[in-house]
Amino acid sequence: MLLLPRLLLPFSPLAIGAALGFIQPVGIVAACLFMALVLTPARLPDWLWCGLVIVASLLLAAHQLPGFEPWVFGNATRISEDAPPYLLRLSWDKLLVGCTLLAWWLGQPPRQLGKPMRAIAVCVLTVVAVPGLALLLGVVGWQPKWPELLWPWLIINLGVAVLAEELLFRGLLQPRLIERLGTWPGIACGALLFGAAHIPFSPTFAVVAAVAGAGYGLAFHYSGRLSVAIALHGAVNLLHFTLLSYPLRKG
Repeated sequence: MLLLPRLLLPFSPLAIGAALGFIQPVGIVAACLFMALVLTPARLPDWLWCGLVIVASLLLAAHQLPGFEPWVFGNATRISEDAPPYLLRLSWDKLLVGCTLLAWWLGQPPRQLGKPMRAIAVCVLTVVAVPGLALLLGVVGWQPKWPELLWPWLIINLGVAVLAEELLFRGLLQPRLIERLGTWPGIACGALLFGAAHIPFSPTFAVVAAVAGAGYGLAFHYSGRLSVAIALHGAVNLLHFTLLSYPLRKG
């Protein structure tokens, strides 16, 4: 896809967020610099470009850069009896990470189809093993529910968190780790880094996230389609939201 239509992906949420007052001038500058970095990789050595994109993406996704205010939906509510109240919000900085990386991804050459049957097996194993491990380690409890905010949560979770994380860890990072380390070490290293990114939530939850990251990485590797990893990640998150303590069981 040509660059010009791809630019609509990050510029649209940037314009909307700025018009609604959620993105301040300093945030607009930061977003434009990030988009310029991501979408002009040929100007830098690949290792330097990749490192800068990863650092900038993590800073934005972790809300460490000024100029962005989240769009908060309602008040914090207790979704699970054994978990703290949860506040649904749209983070414009993380949304921009996902949309910008998606604009970059759509400009990449298509990947060859891999081994679909193995990808299916990995997906089935992941949706069973990840919630099971989370229950076993006690980071969540069995809490089936159908909250009123399910659909807005699903849209924000898929369109912001899942999209940004899969594009960053599987689309950008994993192929480069595989190229340098080999297939299995590359996937394992990517999964460990994905788990490490979740340490602020809980060290034990980071272990669960690392196992999930391995599943997402294998699904991407065997299918050759990032959309499979995104769908699998979304399915695991949906199971967490509807069947288990959300966001996490109180310690």
